Amino acid sequence: MENTLSQRQVDFYRANGFCVVDGIFDAELVAKARAVVDGLLSSADLAQMAEAEPEDGSKARRIWAPTSRDELFAGIAEDTRLLDAVEQLIGPDIVLQYSKLNVKPPRVGSVVEWHQDFAFYPHTNTDLVATLIYLDDATRANACLRVVPGSHRHGLFEHESRGHFVGKVPSPAQVGLGDSAIVDCEGAAGSVVFIHPLLLHSSEKNLSDLYRRVFIPSYRAADALPVYYGPHAAHNEPTAKLVRGQASRTVRSEAGVWRLPIAQAEFNSLYQIQEGSHVADGAKSSTGYFSHEAGAEDATGDATGDAM
Repeated sequence: MENTLSQRQVDFYRANGFCVVDGIFDAELVAKARAVVDGLLSSADLAQMAEAEPEDGSKARRIWAPTSRDELFAGIAEDTRLLDAVEQLIGPDIVLQYSKLNVKPPRVGSVVEWHQDFAFYPHTNTDLVATLIYLDDATRANACLRVVPGSHRHGLFEHESRGHFVGKVPSPAQVGLGDSAIVDCEGAAGSVVFIHPLLLHSSEKNLSDLYRRVFIPSYRAADALPVYYGPHAAHNEPTAKLVRGQASRTVRSEAGVWRLPIAQAEFNSLYQIQEGSHVADGAKSSTGYFSHEAGAEDATGDATGDAM
């Protein structure tokens, strides 16, 4: 293993719960990835692989399981440079838990309310990390990721309303953290944002004329296992993939109490539960990709808790 991250970057991640790293992926690879996204968005099967924007049903806000849909994204998720960085943060035995591609189209990109990913899929320990790979330059103008540094050290906030999981908290200030602490994670295309599962984060509506596309492969330590197997989380487990190191014969548990994400009705995505549309729909559709060769849904489907 070579160190993708400097010790200063690792220390920053430990203290703040996130780290923005420029230049991990070069312009040529990023351009190829954008071309693949364009191809997926123009596919006749788009409705089967993506979630539409409510304001404009002709545009997608998320493509499910991109690693199952094109070998380029499968390769990026297992790229040595990325896995070296992940190993520096969560250890040598690494499982690719899921992947997704968030597409914030110009003028209509959906809001993601403040939340912690761990609220959607609590595990036996918190050695999980989501990697957000910017495929476009990301700025405040086109709704880059927003975070509250250090919020991962405050435990799991309540993501409930009227006794049901709603996948969001009101605001940093309303959970005892100052709004003034919010940081915009701006970065050039090819940059990667590493986020801790307890980091409080969000993103705004994209009001610009620019896309803000982000590929998100998410990982966990091999000895971190889910403690909740509800409908929106369990579909990832049958084919969660060991991508480095060895499978664990033990489970490592951290002391603590984790609330379970029990919603009023089943839901397909973070967007749906935060907007409340899951109550009206009351139905869960497949968000993964069924591989006839493998005979199982790809583990890199949608695990709903994500950043942008």
